[in-house]
Order: sequence, then structure tokens, then C-alpha cells
Amino acid sequence: MQKELITLTDTASGLQDLIQIYKTHKAHFSVESNNARELVATAAGNIERLLANRSRALKLNQTSETEKKNRYVPDDFHIDADFKRLVSYNTTAVHIPTDIYERWPGCLSTLRLAGAVSVAMAMCIQVFGSATGLARYYPASPWIDLSNSANKIDLYDVRRRPWYIQGAASPKDMLILVDASGSVSGLTLKLIRTSVSTMLDTLSDDDYVNVVYFNEKAVPAACFQNLVQANVRNKRILKDAVQNIIAKGVTDYEVGFKLAFKQLAERNVTRANCNQIIMLFTDGGEERVEEIFKEFNPKQEVRIFTFSVGQHNYDKGPIQWMACANKGYYYEIPSIGAIRINTQEYLDVLGRPMVKADKKAKQVQWTNVYLDALELGLVITGTLPVFNKTSTGSKKSQNQLILGVMAIDVSLEDIKKLTPRFTFGPNGYYFAIDPNGYVLLHPNLQPLTAKFDEPVTLDFLDAEIENEIKVEIREKMIEGRTGNYTISTLVKSQDERYMDQGQRTYTFAPVKGSDYSLALVLPEYSMHYIRATIGDTITQAK
Repeated sequence: MQKELITLTDTASGLQDLIQIYKTHKAHFSVESNNARELVATAAGNIERLLANRSRALKLNQTSETEKKNRYVPDDFHIDADFKRLVSYNTTAVHIPTDIYERWPGCLSTLRLAGAVSVAMAMCIQVFGSATGLARYYPASPWIDLSNSANKIDLYDVRRRPWYIQGAASPKDMLILVDASGSVSGLTLKLIRTSVSTMLDTLSDDDYVNVVYFNEKAVPAACFQNLVQANVRNKRILKDAVQNIIAKGVTDYEVGFKLAFKQLAERNVTRANCNQIIMLFTDGGEERVEEIFKEFNPKQEVRIFTFSVGQHNYDKGPIQWMACANKGYYYEIPSIGAIRINTQEYLDVLGRPMVKADKKAKQVQWTNVYLDALELGLVITGTLPVFNKTSTGSKKSQNQLILGVMAIDVSLEDIKKLTPRFTFGPNGYYFAIDPNGYVLLHPNLQPLTAKFDEPVTLDFLDAEIENEIKVEIREKMIEGRTGNYTISTLVKSQDERYMDQGQRTYTFAPVKGSDYSLALVLPEYSMHYIRATIGDTITQAK
């Protein structure tokens, strides 16, 4: 049977014919070596230029003062081969969230803002996400295909998109403090649970978070004893834990704040080391716990935001004072309709120091991989905050707020085109990772069930069979170093049904101008390739 299978394979593949052709025309071919370092440097340079071009367009859009009229030209749309949908390159389009009144003055004033775009970057999607929730994007395109949207409610809010969250504020350490006393039982507790879950959605992988609930005692809601990275997995664990909180006992703010400050002060764990925040969700109380703030927060280095949840007659004065005395803000969530807006307003407060710092505050930042809302597939996005720096009379800082975030998309398919692979076989491949170790290029990055509202996060060590050397490779790539490793490793097939052991060479280098790092993986049999020396472009890849 073995001989029959070999014979069948040789016959079907034409192996002997290929060998004979090579021997007959040997003078027209040469065996060349794959220079892995050179290949990686070339591909990294290509990606660097692509991201640099998009960044320049992003900065142009951010600083433009040209006003454009908001017009809609139905007859101007055509099916575009690149976007594979109806688009118009002659105008921009605007999306307004369902829960925002389209004639609200804040919305109308945003519509009058500059809407200029870079025509040179017409082959990519450019978006301005406003702090009011309005999104202006170019090229214009119908927001939702009517054939797929029957009886569906449009819940899209640009302020909830991964790229907006990452671009609108600096990294933060957030401790969410939940009042679990008996007075919040019933509808108030349900509102608190939903509010905390919605608050967690405003965090990105650059942030660190934990949830603590308290009554007479303060206890972490989940298994985390310290702040953890706000990635998809950890946020899901915290959301599940919040649903299990039971209201009982009496409120003791002192106990809750002591644990909150203790966790934020812990220096032996990884954290954002930028903004420090405590989010208090409660129905109100009579204590101000001033002594706790004098002891743990004398310089107001930790901002405190307080949320009065539910409809009740409790005194709101103490929790209002807590927020105002600690550089925070006070919000009310009387019903479920107020949750989405009030749990993201704190980003405006955190953005004020960025406005004052202006250009020093933030450069172009590239996001994790996520599913594009305009059906562009998997993309990464470059973001820049847009500031309102106008002044009114002597109050120069009165209007210093973040207007929104400018964004420009880069499709992963566009990046793949910059990593040519015709000189090595099917088991050679490029991959790239971000500062968190998540891959944006990898043969095993094939999310079959990518969620629209979550970034696609596949760690390099999960994309491959982990070993100690790969852990070291991952660390060096995150640090932006270059290197070359030849290792024996287990390799799984893309359908994850088969396993093989072989030798692989990992060569990596940083992509300059970004936080990404690119690597090339080659098996032993891909270290060389046959090159045609004749000039026929049909038989020679160029």
C-alpha cells in the first residue's frame, strides 16, 4: 500500500516530470538562499511606509480647518472594487447613534466642524468620532445594507469602538467600587450590575482594572487580588463576577475605600502607571469619610468618580462631595437609559490634561485588530485625539476638551500584500505582534466568530505551540529588538487536527514608527529556492 501511495503521489504531482525539466534546462536555473534578515527588513520597511503614509493623512485631517457642507448625493454611489460596497468619493457620510436626538444642539454643532479628508488616502476608510457620539466617515457609504438590517436596532456608538476608547484617553488604573449593602437590593442592584459591565467596556488593553464590592467588609468581586489588564478575557471574568454580587448588610465606605486605595498603591504588580481612578457605584449615604481621603489621597492623585444609581430619596450630598474633593465628577443613573452615556462621560474629564499638553500628549497610536463596522474585514486603526483649544474671554481653559478622535483604517489584507512569500514554501510564513503580544498577522489568526464589539485578541503563544524559547522570542519582539533563533518545535496544522515536529528558524525585527514587530518563520526546506535566470516574466516571479 505504501508503494502504491508513493506511485500515486508521484503521478498526480508530476514530480518526475519536474525533475526531468530541471535536469534538461539546468543552465536556466540557480539555487538561491533565502536571506531571512533581509526579507524581514524589506517587509518591515514596506509596512513602516504604509503606516507612515496613513499617519500623515491622519495628522492632515486632524489639523485641517476647512469646513465641508454635509450633503448627501444618492446618485453618486457606485460599487467599489476595493471596498466591495456602494461608496462615494465625493462626499462624507455621518452616523448618529439611535439614542441621540439628531437635532440636539451638541450634535448639530459637531456637524459644522471641519470635515476635510485626504483624497490621497482614498483607498482607506477615514473616520472622525465625536465626543457627542456622531461619526463622520469617508468615503461615504450606506451605513447598513438594508437586506441584512430588517427589524434590527442600530446600536452602534462610535464612542464604544475599540479605536475610539484607545485614542480618547491615556492609560489608566481603575478600581470599581460597588456598594453591596442591603439598601441597593432589587432594581438598583440590577442597574449597578449593568452599569459596571458597561463601564468595563470603556477600557482597552492599555488599562488595568479590578472590581471590589463592600458592605461591612470589602471583597474582590472575582478571583483577582490586584488590578489586572483590561483584556477581553479578564473583563469577561469581572462581568460574570459582578452578576453574582448579593446585596446585604450595611454600607461602610471606609472599608471599601481603604481596600481600593490599597490596591491602587500596590507597586509589585504590572499596571498602567498613568491615571488612577476609583469609580464608586452606590445609592447614596451619609458619610463623607474625609479622614480616609486625607490619609490615602492628600494630593488628590487618585481621581474619584461617583455614581448615584436608582431612584431614591437618599442624600446625594456626601457622594457629590467625594467626587468634587478628589478631582472627579458626580453622575446620576436613575434608569437603564442613562447608563450608556453616563458611564463614558468620565473620558472627557481624563482628556483635559491631554488638551493642555497638546502635541506632547499623544502621537499616532495603532490599535488591536478588530472587525470593521463598514465591512472592511479585520483592520488595525491609527488614532489621534482632536482637541478644542478655543478660549472665551479671560477663561482660557473653559473650552479645553477633547472634541473626538480622528481614525484611519489599515486592512490586514493590505499588510499581507507587503509580505511577499513566493521564495519560500507553504510552511514558511510571516507573523507580527503588538506590544501586548497579540498577533495581527499569523496563519492561525482566522477568527470564525469575531465579535463586532470586541477586539480580536490572539496571543502569539496561543497561536503556536508554546515553549520556553518562544516565550523569549515574544518578550524580545515586544521590547522592539532584532534576533534570530533556530529551534525544534511542534507545529500544528491550520485546522488543528494534526501535529508535526520540525526545525524552524525565527527571524524578527521591529517595524519602525510603530509598536509592532515583524517575524519570518522558515522550515529547513525553505532556506533555499530555485530561481529562473531567463527573462521570461511568465516563468520568473519578480
